[in-house]
Amino acid sequence: MKIGLWNLASNLLLAPMAGITDLPFRNLCRRFGAGLAVSEMVTADTSLWGSRKTLTRLQHTGEEPPVSVQILGTEPEKMAEAARINVDLGAHIIDINMGCPAKKVCRVAAGSALLRDETRVARILEAVVQAVEVPVTLKIRTGWDPANRNATRIARIAEASGIALLTVHGRTRACRFAGEAEYETIRQVKQEVALPVVANGDIDSEKKAEEVLKFTGADAIMIGRTAQGRPWIFHRIGHYLQTGERLPPPSPQWIGGVLLEHLEALYGLYGREHGVRIARKHIAWYSRDMKGGADFRRHINGARTAGEQKQLIETFFSLSLALGFNS
Repeated sequence: MKIGLWNLASNLLLAPMAGITDLPFRNLCRRFGAGLAVSEMVTADTSLWGSRKTLTRLQHTGEEPPVSVQILGTEPEKMAEAARINVDLGAHIIDINMGCPAKKVCRVAAGSALLRDETRVARILEAVVQAVEVPVTLKIRTGWDPANRNATRIARIAEASGIALLTVHGRTRACRFAGEAEYETIRQVKQEVALPVVANGDIDSEKKAEEVLKFTGADAIMIGRTAQGRPWIFHRIGHYLQTGERLPPPSPQWIGGVLLEHLEALYGLYGREHGVRIARKHIAWYSRDMKGGADFRRHINGARTAGEQKQLIETFFSLSLALGFNS
């Protein structure tokens, strides 16, 4: 799998997710076999980059290359400038967000709202590609709503603009995350263009990954929500695609060890006080398949220090073996 001159270790990619795919999570997913981990989206409005949230999103110290940074905006000139600055800050790949369905994003005609304006799409893509020497990738949805699926036209625009890789989420903006993803449009996109195409949406198991790759003909798959609390999913899928065999489920103690490693990285990036708060959602995802997990989460959400969090995790994930584990 290649993006520009970059040879990726696998064709399994981590989707950008706001508030989730920070540096610690990206590093963990890469270690477990993700060939690329795209950053949380960064606004193209550089006047807003002074916030702690954005400054943290721009942090790439110690990140294994290639570093892929996703930018979001509506103005070609601002998008081009944001791309240039991110490259100066260490980005090896620039990803353009035209897939986010969030109301606050679409309200300002950004994200997936751009799919309604194909002329503006072309202007943005051309401006960003011409602004930087690194590969530029694009993430879209199948269209604005089921009656207006235009992913194939957007794909042709992307190819003509010099986009190096296209990711398609198998839902329209109107669908948000409801219902099941449809892959027929992704299949049509792959047949329409020569550039690499990545399939995204509802890939939640080894078997589903295999089925989506075969049906769509996509060059790669992108995994988002399934990786929450399961960063090792990339290793499991990669092993299955290579051997046809499913790996046995990990033990609770092993999961607890990965979680503790994740938390230490969160404390290091955000500071221990803020890191404790950030960690709560990850703890919930890691423990969602554990018996007694609901009681554990109610208890640990009251923890105020990193020490308390870690002690509760060590105890719960050790005892959970006796309680049983649902893989």
